[in-house]
Amino acid sequence: MIKVVILGGGNVAFHLTNQLLKNTSVNLVQVYNRTIKNIKYLEKQISITNKLKELKDVDIYIISVSDNAIAPLSKKLDFKNKLVVHTSGSVNITEIKSISNKGVFYPLQTFSTAKNIHFSEIPICIEASTKKDLELLETLAKSISKKVYHINSNQRKSLHVAAVFVNNFVNHLYHIGNDICDKNNIPFEILQPLIKETSEKIKTLKPSVAQTGPAKRNDTTTIKDHLDILTKNQQEIYTLLTQSIIQTYGKKL
Repeated sequence: MIKVVILGGGNVAFHLTNQLLKNTSVNLVQVYNRTIKNIKYLEKQISITNKLKELKDVDIYIISVSDNAIAPLSKKLDFKNKLVVHTSGSVNITEIKSISNKGVFYPLQTFSTAKNIHFSEIPICIEASTKKDLELLETLAKSISKKVYHINSNQRKSLHVAAVFVNNFVNHLYHIGNDICDKNNIPFEILQPLIKETSEKIKTLKPSVAQTGPAKRNDTTTIKDHLDILTKNQQEIYTLLTQSIIQTYGKKL
């Protein structure tokens, strides 16, 4: 059985901890966090600590903290012949500064503590400095997910950028759409079937084929009407995205 320690108390660590606690093929031995109160809820289920010198001896140490904290924290983990990994999408494997073996265990999903996650459908992207460690990470990943990918640091950096476009930026556009609805006393729920259909459609169609709208069809009248009712900031975003769509499909305003 793989023995694991998780270091961190944020959103990813929260969900990963809960998942591994339910996993009968993995022994989650301990959770560490610098601020003990953030993991106090675990004290009746598992060993918790805010002291690195109290870390248990395990096979894998999973660092799940903010990107800029990975290097300084890992530097303090002097575990020879043990595997230390991080869960970041954008941080290179070389940023793990411990003398241990190095790896990455990146679950590609948006995490919020208020929303339950089904890990079996989450892609887990793994990387390791040795073949043996890669096999160990693959065993761990397959114990919680049906979708495991070998992704190196350069690929993962590009993947993370792509994820920002399809998740963070798209969610911000939802926010803008919600504001426009609120301003005009329209329930945002009216748009939810459209949002659902858009996300479902790209499961079977390339996004380039699924693209519709006034910019795609070069409808300058509708584009102007839209711009007239938007705030300055919304106009800038609308115009930038419209120009990108036009450039993609070879049409001019």
